[in-house]
Amino acid sequence: MKHIDILIIDDEKKFAVMLAKRIELRGCSCEICYDGQTALDWIEKHTNSVTLILLDLQLPDIYGTRVLSMIKIMNPTIPIIILTGHGTEKDRQQCDKLGAYMFIHKPLSIDQLMTILEQIKET
Repeated sequence: MKHIDILIIDDEKKFAVMLAKRIELRGCSCEICYDGQTALDWIEKHTNSVTLILLDLQLPDIYGTRVLSMIKIMNPTIPIIILTGHGTEKDRQQCDKLGAYMFIHKPLSIDQLMTILEQIKET
């Protein structure tokens, strides 16, 4: 089974594709899902082959906090960074309770993301 460094779950297709390309230029592998259900189906099949998940809150089908809670049921050890442009302090608190690794407002610098990925790989 192919190892994926980062799974991007974001409905903003241009943003997700651009981010994946920038990550791949740094030698990492990416997978993109554009909605919550597709992401959950992918994770169910590949639960042990991903190092980090970047999860947007504003998805077209399932709100990101619900996706977060469902992923944590499937595999509680996968670090999940909430990467959102619209999250509130209430969202942040809920994501913390659900086990999110970090809560970051867009944009995220690629250097910051690579530093986080390296920290996760070292643990």
